[in-house]
Amino acid sequence: LSLFGLQVVNIFLIVVPGEPIEIIAGMCYGAFWGTIFVMVSACIITIGIFFLVRKLGRKFVYDFCSKERIEKIENSKLFKNPKKIEMIMLILFLIPGTPKDLLVYLGGLLPIKASRFILISTLARIPSIISSTIAGDQLAVGQWQLGLILYAAIIVLVLIIISVSYTHLRAHETSAH
Repeated sequence: LSLFGLQVVNIFLIVVPGEPIEIIAGMCYGAFWGTIFVMVSACIITIGIFFLVRKLGRKFVYDFCSKERIEKIENSKLFKNPKKIEMIMLILFLIPGTPKDLLVYLGGLLPIKASRFILISTLARIPSIISSTIAGDQLAVGQWQLGLILYAAIIVLVLIIISVSYTHLRAHETSAH
């Protein structure tokens, strides 16, 4: 319950970075169960925030995020096309260290289907969560070097996925014109 509470604070308040909580989950429950715990709790909290934003609107979001920051993101060309929004959200959620919690609030304001957003925001967190829980699991047994190597390998894998996704998006845009 304490770890779930930290996860709620992490996602809901957008102040605490998620990686330390994911590392703690790996230390407490191991890489596999730590990943499952973080994935399930992040999904539950994301669903709650997404629908709160849909119900309460921008004023609710502005209580947690700067109005100027949200409007700047919302008004950018990237977020006007629903198909591009999905790809951009996928890429942003894949990148370890990005402010995923801010993206959850933003997702509720964007023209994206709830089911698609929840699927993207949950599944695209997997590389970051796995790398952090493995690192935590390895730290718990004194093997910090292996945890660091695995963390770096997952970051490289994510960069490759992003590059391929970006290339695919560009090729699709070119063929559409």
